[in-house]
Amino acid sequence: MRALAAHFNTLLFKRGPWNVQSRNVSSFNGKDEASLEQEAERKIGWLLKLFFAGTATFVAYQFFPYMGDNLMHQSVSLLHVKDPLFKRMGASRLARFAIDDQRRMKIVEIGGAQELLNMLGSARDERTQKEALKALSALSKSDEAVKALHNGGAISVIKSTPDTFEDAEIGAYKSNLLKRFQDLRYDISS
Repeated sequence: MRALAAHFNTLLFKRGPWNVQSRNVSSFNGKDEASLEQEAERKIGWLLKLFFAGTATFVAYQFFPYMGDNLMHQSVSLLHVKDPLFKRMGASRLARFAIDDQRRMKIVEIGGAQELLNMLGSARDERTQKEALKALSALSKSDEAVKALHNGGAISVIKSTPDTFEDAEIGAYKSNLLKRFQDLRYDISS
């Protein structure tokens, strides 16, 4: 009986010619599968990077405007300091912030334009005058800011700034500002 069971077992589990070779359903070999996996990982990696960049951009867009207002206030505060270096830094920051009409008017509203005029009037060195004129020139690209500057007495302060031979930019900023006032029909003869 044991012999018959052993013979029957070998007949049942013996691999016949119909089962000798397993059929490969896929036409890819191992190398093709590895390259497919690498390509999929690369695409998913780019997808994750794009998702991260999009999220970071959204967060920055929502978060940094609040920092900008704070920095504008700090820049105007720097104009109150007695040290000319800090005044130049504040004026330089304000010039960089004045990139559109909304921000220019924000600077005017928080008192930056008047402080720049005070800075220009009390400046003793050319570098401080130049930074003040540069910031005023950046603000003057908005018609409403020019009106506020005119109401603050900008024309007389700008005209009283002495021209220098060493720094031609001071004269250029002065003439551009006075031309801007003249273009908007403000009387610059005073």
